[in-house]
Amino acid sequence: MMKKIAVFGAVSAALLSWSLPSQAGAVLDAVKSRGFVQCGVNTSAPGFASADSQGKWKGLDVNVCRAVAAAVLGDSEKVKYIPLNSPQQRFTALQSGEIDILARNTTWNMTRDASQGSVFVAVSYYDGQGFLVPKSLGLKSARELDGATVCVQTGTSSEKTLSEYFSANGMELKTVVFDTTEATQSAFLSGRCDVYTTDMSDLAGARLRSGNPQDYEILPETISKEPLGPAVRRGDDEWFQIVRWTFAAMLGAEELGVTKANVDEMRKTSQNADVRRLVGVGEDMGQMIGLDKDWSYRIIKQVGNYGESWTEFFGPESPLNLPRGLNRLWTDGGLMYAMPIR
Repeated sequence: MMKKIAVFGAVSAALLSWSLPSQAGAVLDAVKSRGFVQCGVNTSAPGFASADSQGKWKGLDVNVCRAVAAAVLGDSEKVKYIPLNSPQQRFTALQSGEIDILARNTTWNMTRDASQGSVFVAVSYYDGQGFLVPKSLGLKSARELDGATVCVQTGTSSEKTLSEYFSANGMELKTVVFDTTEATQSAFLSGRCDVYTTDMSDLAGARLRSGNPQDYEILPETISKEPLGPAVRRGDDEWFQIVRWTFAAMLGAEELGVTKANVDEMRKTSQNADVRRLVGVGEDMGQMIGLDKDWSYRIIKQVGNYGESWTEFFGPESPLNLPRGLNRLWTDGGLMYAMPIR
């Protein structure tokens, strides 16, 4: 009998622990104490993160950090942006605590997720590696690059993929490597190499930055999968959950048709249970991740949904004007699928 009571007590305690709201972790405590989120960003990645002439940061990665600040601190502007010039800086800054979130259009792969003290939260942009060449070379395919001199940033997944691609296709490769994105792009645009390789989205940005985008062409081949997304420091599950569900709220809002413009009206009138949870008038979902009931409402009100960020920074009216492709919602044939907030 006593054994049965002991077992029942253990089970009851386990069930109780599952039902209790999440407790604040070290990162959440630190963010609340200092009053801002520390966000590691690229120094020059149009569409993802770049500062204007007034020093105001804009881009998809920037908006992820702004959304976290809105959820945690109530104000999307309470973010300190830490520019990270080289790939090597990224994970060092995260591990040391210099940044709370790494939002630097970084590829989620096994090496980075399992061995560098980081854990990826979500895929915010599905990309792939490609090649940018001057139109004057008359190239139509990456298979014509045998013997070409290629500019590539050292320490990136692009450097390894480039070597593997040339080797697999029996082509001679000559690389010119640089530590930063700016140096790599400048070298290519000044003619120090025939080809520039990196993620397709960055190639579009480099072509735009040239000042003569009509003189350059992105070759048709995509030679890798590059799922880009934010990462956090390993070991703080509460902070991981906050950043994960922040992005899920942005994406889920687009799925449900909730925008910056209509969120207040939806809050007053919607009878959809999923919408009501998202805008803070249904079940209190925030308590499970150590936040208040309005956490996701503030994200939408202050930052907007995922589609709004995409349109602003990559869409037809943006300087990049990229096809949404795999980054369309799953209902439109893409890969973007929000985990349900319920």
